Amino acid sequence: MLIELAGAPAAAGLFFIYVKDKYEKEPWKMLFLGLFFGVYTSAVILGAGRWLEWRFPHAETPLYTAFVSSAGVEEAVKFIFLFFLIWFNRNFNEPLDGIVYGVFLSLGFAWVENILYVTHPILGGYGTAITRALLSVPGHGLFGVQMGYHMGKARFEGRKRELLLAFFVPYLLHGLYNVFLLEEDMRFWIPFGALEIWLWVMGLRRIRLMQRISPFRQKKNRLA
Repeated sequence: MLIELAGAPAAAGLFFIYVKDKYEKEPWKMLFLGLFFGVYTSAVILGAGRWLEWRFPHAETPLYTAFVSSAGVEEAVKFIFLFFLIWFNRNFNEPLDGIVYGVFLSLGFAWVENILYVTHPILGGYGTAITRALLSVPGHGLFGVQMGYHMGKARFEGRKRELLLAFFVPYLLHGLYNVFLLEEDMRFWIPFGALEIWLWVMGLRRIRLMQRISPFRQKKNRLA
């Protein structure tokens, strides 16, 4: 039952973004590949994290955990995998596709990470499953929206700086997200709540923007 609970929020996010891609659906093979890449990143991220701990021994602090061993490693690996998944692929033929594949890859990672957390003999359980279903898994999906949004702008507007933003924006947001969650002072829930609202508002706004400028939407309107 815990494994099903761990997978449910990721499945909901995948269905949501698939529905939002309403003018030119991505091939199932590519969507599966995006999800598989996300699942595979979990192994790469785990290995990279352990290598960092071995190569650079450190005292664990909220800032280091939030910005280096968590957000730094995770977003860097996801960015690399997303870039090589779609940048040279002919199916990346509209800006919204960056968001679609960014969310699929991010939620593939979040799915595996969530299973590891909720089945953990000490940290896991139903309380962890519910908390992560409301916070951590949607957070990963929303970071994927930001990464895919900027990668789409870099690809179709030719702005090289957007490619840098495709990494740095989700990295900084993820780091802040973790800092607010790791701090024990309840006052940090105020900026966390503000960040959570901003992520949802901006994420949905950017999805709608990419829908409006879709060349396939314009083509559909001409044929209507």
